[in-house]
Amino acid sequence: MTDSKYFTTTKKGEIFELKSELNSDKKERKREAVKKVIASMTVGKDVSALFPDVINCMQTDNLELKKLVYLYLMNYAKSQPDMAIMAVNTFVKDCEDPNPLIRALAVRTMGCIRVDKITEYLCEPLRKCLKDEDPYVRKTAAVSVAKLHDINATLVEEQGFLDSLKELLGDSNPMVVANAVAAMTEINEASSTGKPLIEMNTATINKLLTALNECTEWGQIFILDNLSSYNPTDDREAQSICERITPRLSHANAAVVLSAVKVLMKYMEMMGKDTEFVTNISKKLSPPLVTLLSSEPEVQYVALRNINLIIQKRPDILKQEMKVFFVKYNDPIYIKLEKLDIMIRLTSQANIAQVLSELKEYSTEVDVDFVRKSVRAIGRCAIKVEQSAERCVSTLLDLIQTKVNYVVQEAVVVIKDIFRKYPNKYESIIATLCENLDTLDEPEARASMIWIIGEYAERIDNADDLLESFLDNFNDENPQVQLQLLTAIVKLFLKRPTDTQELVQQVLSLATQDSENPDLRDRGFIYWRLLSTDPAAAKEVVLAEKPLIAEETDLLEPTLLDELICHIASLASVYHKPPTAFVEGKVGLKKMLPARAGDTDSEQEAAGATIIPEPGSLIGDLLDMDLGGAAVPRGQGGAPAPDLLGGGLDQLLAGGPPEPTAAGGSNSLLGDIFGMGGSAHAGYVPPKQVWLSADKGKGLEISGTWSLRSNIIHMEMTFSNKAMQAMQGFGIQLNKNSFGLVASQPLNIPLLNAGQTLDISLPMSCTGAVQKMDPLTNIQVAIKSSIDIFYFACIAPLHIFFTEDGAMEKKTFLGTWKEIPASNEIQYTVENVECTSDGISTKMGQNNAFTVAKRTLEGQDMIYQSLKLSNGIWGLVEIKLTPGSSSITLSFKSRVMEIAQAVFQVYDAILHN
Repeated sequence: MTDSKYFTTTKKGEIFELKSELNSDKKERKREAVKKVIASMTVGKDVSALFPDVINCMQTDNLELKKLVYLYLMNYAKSQPDMAIMAVNTFVKDCEDPNPLIRALAVRTMGCIRVDKITEYLCEPLRKCLKDEDPYVRKTAAVSVAKLHDINATLVEEQGFLDSLKELLGDSNPMVVANAVAAMTEINEASSTGKPLIEMNTATINKLLTALNECTEWGQIFILDNLSSYNPTDDREAQSICERITPRLSHANAAVVLSAVKVLMKYMEMMGKDTEFVTNISKKLSPPLVTLLSSEPEVQYVALRNINLIIQKRPDILKQEMKVFFVKYNDPIYIKLEKLDIMIRLTSQANIAQVLSELKEYSTEVDVDFVRKSVRAIGRCAIKVEQSAERCVSTLLDLIQTKVNYVVQEAVVVIKDIFRKYPNKYESIIATLCENLDTLDEPEARASMIWIIGEYAERIDNADDLLESFLDNFNDENPQVQLQLLTAIVKLFLKRPTDTQELVQQVLSLATQDSENPDLRDRGFIYWRLLSTDPAAAKEVVLAEKPLIAEETDLLEPTLLDELICHIASLASVYHKPPTAFVEGKVGLKKMLPARAGDTDSEQEAAGATIIPEPGSLIGDLLDMDLGGAAVPRGQGGAPAPDLLGGGLDQLLAGGPPEPTAAGGSNSLLGDIFGMGGSAHAGYVPPKQVWLSADKGKGLEISGTWSLRSNIIHMEMTFSNKAMQAMQGFGIQLNKNSFGLVASQPLNIPLLNAGQTLDISLPMSCTGAVQKMDPLTNIQVAIKSSIDIFYFACIAPLHIFFTEDGAMEKKTFLGTWKEIPASNEIQYTVENVECTSDGISTKMGQNNAFTVAKRTLEGQDMIYQSLKLSNGIWGLVEIKLTPGSSSITLSFKSRVMEIAQAVFQVYDAILHN
């Protein structure tokens, strides 16, 4: 008897079995087979080979089976477009089926198949379904119009589907109306011209308002959102719409309430400021907003973020509801901080006593962040309500006496602001502040205290000694403290020149000769030049009378606030950023509040205001200035503004159009029945190398590499047993290394037979003991087996230690780049790179090197990226590409330059991959 029987089998494999079951005559068996196919598809198995067999199952009256086949078809139609055309006849036939569920299913599925060849066949069935007698079919067809528009906008316009959609707005069924509105909104958002493709008029709006009362809650939201985009012809129409919307304020769904608030806020802006109607609407807005604060914390937070916008626009709406915003002991921290912000906005002379007693109570809480913000809030109260300033200062002094370090530091910071708001009024407390000088260790608190000493040096006898004590560690101080110390000592010298000459010489020398901070150096040189050439001019400049700080420095800029009011009940109102700031690609039509009648006077008054806001509040405007060579100051002609930084880094903070992104697929409001699309990108994985050769491992050969998957480091190893005997009892241990890398779980190899090869992916973590290695990413490994213990070393690519939280804000990136000295900058050239700037951003982004900004300077594409290692070390990268050249230049900055070479190596490897 031969051994051939071991090489033959009657089994044909899972696909073959499914194929035979799909072609079975028994309906039950066929349905079970399709369910198995869908289950395999769901877990990621490729069952596209069964496409013709599954398509044959479409010819059935069984609704469940038909749904399953359609689900399969939607998934694989893109990869098998020629085969998918076979199903078109069935679709057309199903669109005329007596069962409305099957008709709706057919038109919905055809809308979800994003294949151009099938799209043209969809038009006729869709046209019939839009006029179908059953409302379920009509509402499904309305959504399909939006999906078809996303695939082929020109076809939709040519076939007259936009008119059909507009007709559905007057449908007798409210759900059909709601879906038609949703589809219409989607189509308008996708408008490339910036104008809505479907215009609304008074008659259409009346139809929507009629359907509003009978819709489901989501249908109501679609209709309300659409109403917020409509501009009434006059006040009378606006009032009529407001009256019909007001009942929505008492709806149980928070989204409906906020959508109704959005419409009312917009229409109130169109009417006169003080009309009786607007006053009545304002009163009606208060109770529903208060009611939202009794919901669960997540809904409360969204409501509070929206309320923050509403009271900046119309503080009168909630001026009587201060108590609702008092913090409860069991509120999450994010609710507490948001409530605190709103409390300050609503503070007035009438309720200041109540607010102050609350804030003093909050200052004794255990949550440090909350206590800090509470102390700052007391200072903001003093600045906002002048009559309460004395009481606020007294409260702050009481808090300083508690000697709690972080409370004292915050109190010093806000007292500095109070001194700026009310000069020569509360200086008697300076002695108390000076007593706590030694406890200040935070840069902002130290800088504030130095400012106070410098500003009131003539009233502090030992001001020179106090400032000199800071000079001892001048080079170790934060740049903020260094700048403030330089200015304070110059002020002291101008007030008491005889006994502080040596002190000012010392600080100017430290600032100009020993410092590598360009801001500090420049300020030092300016002071030195002023003092040496014209002391009188120096006195006028340095000791000039300072403008008063504004009452509220954190208010949103008016045009941004108007835009955000139009986005109430959306993510923009939670982020307090316009959609363009966080949505890539299509962002729809820009929404703005309409101009209020008779508003020119108030605009002129605003233009003539004299109080200058605190410098911090101007940062947005300063960062938007284009300091490049081609820029011209806003509002005037003249010479180009100089590039103050040489490299022009500031331009990366200048506002500009979003980067164009490749259209990867529909990211639509309506979505498709599979939910959100998207694919996770894997990072770069170097090819495997032999770590332990068979002759050194007594027959055991280990080759391996490193990967970062789902932000978890994996040690990818292949174990090969080239010995004549089996191996078992495996274990692994890593020596101390630069990143504290250790195995997260034991090495799970129960048995490795002779001649067997096994792939192992071992998850790692950076929680072990740390010891600096040479080279930095050298990893020493010990592998134990039943044969022996083997030792080897391997080099891990640095990018596996790049963390997912390495994306810097633009402002932080620029500040950090300036802070890091020029000596900590290294350049490196990568040759033969076949990548565009977008390709580089994508490749590096997949490996946790995040693009902060891009721009073009003198014909070169510039990319600025940030990265953070698992041990907390940050790296900043500037990439220069010259179009047409295959080489790119990397400039790298970090406070720890030992990582530079390893960073260049991974950039080189990833860009050549």
